[in-house]
Amino acid sequence: MIYGLILAAGESKRMGLPKLLLPYGEKTVIETVLTVVKQSKLDQSLVVVHPDDRDISPLAKRMGFEIAVNPEPARGMLSSIIAGLERIPEKVEAVVLVLGDQPGISASAIDLLIIAYRLKEKGLVLPIYQGKRGHPILFDLKYRMEIKNLNPEIGLKQLIQLHPEDILEIPVNEPGIIYDLDTPEDYALFYSEKEKKE
Repeated sequence: MIYGLILAAGESKRMGLPKLLLPYGEKTVIETVLTVVKQSKLDQSLVVVHPDDRDISPLAKRMGFEIAVNPEPARGMLSSIIAGLERIPEKVEAVVLVLGDQPGISASAIDLLIIAYRLKEKGLVLPIYQGKRGHPILFDLKYRMEIKNLNPEIGLKQLIQLHPEDILEIPVNEPGIIYDLDTPEDYALFYSEKEKKE
């Protein structure tokens, strides 16, 4: 069983407003990401939200997602990952970590990670676009306890640094894996690129 873990507890400090609720086409940013996850071959998925969230949780529940609350989102992304892992059953083999502010990802990119994990028996599967590593990423839950003890300042990058022998890089022709929405400039650029494609 492979779980999706969608991180949606960020405080949007650099954006200056709740970026996951910004419009993206006919949906919001987070609706777009959740729709893509639902279209993928993930067995089940869970969304990690901020303790003050009033918008994402109801939406995610309507779409069939489980919810986990990160009680200390100010501690960074690793704290959200750990909050999510606390809710994921022991029987789960691996997790695909999805960023809530990456509306440019596709279900096929997620599915490629799952297929590669099944075929290649590597515990860390990373997508690559033009030589750059991006998200979503897949990690085997043999690393569950190790992740909980990582340095919060480094986060999941530390796990990748510690286990280069267990990494499988998957080339994809999808620029969306390397772009997320941190600033108003990111959003303006990303939205204009989307409109060009349409």
